[in-house]
Amino acid sequence: MNKTKETFVFGFALFAGFFGAGNLILPPLLGFNSGTDWWLVALGFIASATVIPLLAIFAHAKLQGTMFDFGKKVSPFFSLIFCFSMFAITIALPCPRTAAVTHEMAIAPFFNSSALLTSIVYFLLAFIFVMNRNKVLNIIGKYLTPMIVLIVLAIIIIGVFSTETTIQPSNFELPIISGLLEGYQTYDAMAGMIMGGVVLVSINNSKNNLSFIEKRKMVAKSGLIAILGLFIIYTGLIAIGAFYNGQFDNDISRTNLLSGLATKTLGNVGATFLSVLVALACFTTAVAIIVSIADFFKTYFNGSQKAYIITTITCCLVGVIVGQMEVKYIIDVALPVLMFIYPLCIVLILLNVIPEKYAPKLVFRGVVLVAFIFSIPDFLSFLVPVENLQGIINVIPLAKHNLGWVLPSLIVFLLLNLRKITTKPSL
Repeated sequence: MNKTKETFVFGFALFAGFFGAGNLILPPLLGFNSGTDWWLVALGFIASATVIPLLAIFAHAKLQGTMFDFGKKVSPFFSLIFCFSMFAITIALPCPRTAAVTHEMAIAPFFNSSALLTSIVYFLLAFIFVMNRNKVLNIIGKYLTPMIVLIVLAIIIIGVFSTETTIQPSNFELPIISGLLEGYQTYDAMAGMIMGGVVLVSINNSKNNLSFIEKRKMVAKSGLIAILGLFIIYTGLIAIGAFYNGQFDNDISRTNLLSGLATKTLGNVGATFLSVLVALACFTTAVAIIVSIADFFKTYFNGSQKAYIITTITCCLVGVIVGQMEVKYIIDVALPVLMFIYPLCIVLILLNVIPEKYAPKLVFRGVVLVAFIFSIPDFLSFLVPVENLQGIINVIPLAKHNLGWVLPSLIVFLLLNLRKITTKPSL
């Protein structure tokens, strides 16, 4: 396989890995609630769900290691704890959510079977795919991803050019921030940090003997292909959610809205097409997540195939247990967790992308520490009454928008770099 063709296959595979449950059900309702301000919401959503993940892929291209390398400048111990936390969250929330969405949208409407049965069959198939990991990327990239793209684009194109209803006003006070925070629920920044290593492993396993620079270019180009696909899909789904927001009840659920949009754009066969789409998109994401985590532990334990198998089994068992729960419940449980882990993901991605002279160990440690401390109120706001935190929220800029970590992290970054510039070496 030539390098150009291989790059596109890896790019499509990355896109399929990113494009899962949340990527389908979140944008339409976001557009539905944003109404005439849909383009502002789209800007915020794209920032957290495409720009940051793309930078994570670029960081992987630069580091050419595993997710462990993202935080090792803080300390190896911190990086290890961070990696285990990321994997625990990924195994417990986004991976099982793919099975829950598949059941609610692709199985329950047509078959009278339990969510537990769906979850068992779903992760049994995922186990089979993951154990054949050398074929996973080629199968996903060559066959499944084009099917997903065609079905979604059909819904978007028909939806954009066929609606004639008046768009209702926005329900959001600050559309950009609402879109930005909703983008957390896609887990795309986390996925970029976790799944970027899959491409590297696949490149290293290929017969092409590529140099460090060639591999960096291939990873970066694959990331661009994947993120461009996400950008088109996200913007399109947000747009049709807004264009059709006068044709559905205000309290409609995410899954019902997506089903309704498919029916209105593709007619009576819309539900069937959507079922196929959901099953494929969710399944490819689950496989990519499990492969990524299993690859990490295999590398961590010196190439141990036993570690790969044990990790795969663990992921699938947790998936069966959590995947039988309702989608809404899994999303609600995830909110406080995401408010805590996402700031750390974002600052680590940004610090690893910028030139090393601006991000030595001291800057890494200072910025990560500050982001960690100032994200605590955002985390607690979902666990305790907001009134109990009002004093802190009023003092920290942007804290009332769950972005209290942003300005303090930026200030510490600038101060530490300024200190480095102004400090003269002793004679």
